Amino acid sequence: MKLLFAHGWGFDRHFWAPLAALLPEWEHAIDDRGYFGAPVQPGVEGPCLAVTHSFGTMRVLAAPPMGLVGIVAINGFERFSAVPGRAGVPLRVIDRMLRRFETEPRAVLAEFRRTCGSDEGFGEIDAGLLHTDLLRLRDAAPPLPEVPVLMIHGGQDPLLPAAMREEAFAGADLRRMDHPEGGHLLPLEAPALCAAAVRGMAAALAERAAP
Repeated sequence: MKLLFAHGWGFDRHFWAPLAALLPEWEHAIDDRGYFGAPVQPGVEGPCLAVTHSFGTMRVLAAPPMGLVGIVAINGFERFSAVPGRAGVPLRVIDRMLRRFETEPRAVLAEFRRTCGSDEGFGEIDAGLLHTDLLRLRDAAPPLPEVPVLMIHGGQDPLLPAAMREEAFAGADLRRMDHPEGGHLLPLEAPALCAAAVRGMAAALAERAAP
């Protein structure tokens, strides 16, 4: 089985370095959406476990690989924006970001990353692609996965409302893990915890598949 890593909005493949280093027993396929350079879309053949962060979860749900057997959704969700009867990030917050992004894309991105908990600098950006995906965060609602999901959230996440975290993946084949002190960047904040979760999910999937 291969691990497919998918990062969130405003980050790139290097986001996964601390966690991937703790999971050497599997082959890695690490995508890069291309916000800061050339995109990377690794081919995935055979069974794979998707390890996703934030908007990366929505990206995998929108185009799941053929061999997908499970998802470890870290700070993940299947819908970002609030709708009637479903908690999420208020549309007014996203719309404010979109309006400001038109004239100050780098400032909006830097502020978003700081809100998430990252002060790390970044290079040239593909503002058009970031804008496209910000619209997807506002409007998209990919279907629930047909594979088991392990969802990990931080109790101090500054981006995702508590009610949204509670309601995410309702109706899916779901197990939950919570890190009470964790924020929105758990793969960077708590890579050992995330690695243990990936191993646990892989073991559970193997047990399910055993005759």
